[in-house]
Amino acid sequence: MVDNHIKRLEQQIRRVEQSIVREKQKQRKARTRRLIQKGALLEKYFECDQLSVEETEKLLKIFASSVNEKKPDKYKKTKKLDFDNFNSTHDD
Repeated sequence: MVDNHIKRLEQQIRRVEQSIVREKQKQRKARTRRLIQKGALLEKYFECDQLSVEETEKLLKIFASSVNEKKPDKYKKTKKLDFDNFNSTHDD
C-alpha cells in the first residue's frame, strides 16, 4: 500500500521534471529561432553578411546610441514593475 503510494509519487515527480525539461527545450528552441531570424534581418538590411562577428559588433556599436535615441516608444524596452518596492514606497 505504502509502496504503491511512493511509486505513484515518484512517477508524478518524474512527469513534472520531464515537463520542466520539455518547457526549457521549447524556450531554447524559440530563442534560437528568434536569434536566427534577427540575424537574417541584420544581414539583409545592413548588408553585412561578409563581416565577421567582431566587425558586425563594431558596426552595430557605431549606430546603437543613435538608433536607441530615435527609436519610437513602441519599440523601446519596457521596464517591469517591481511590486515589492512599489508597495513599500506607496503605503498609506
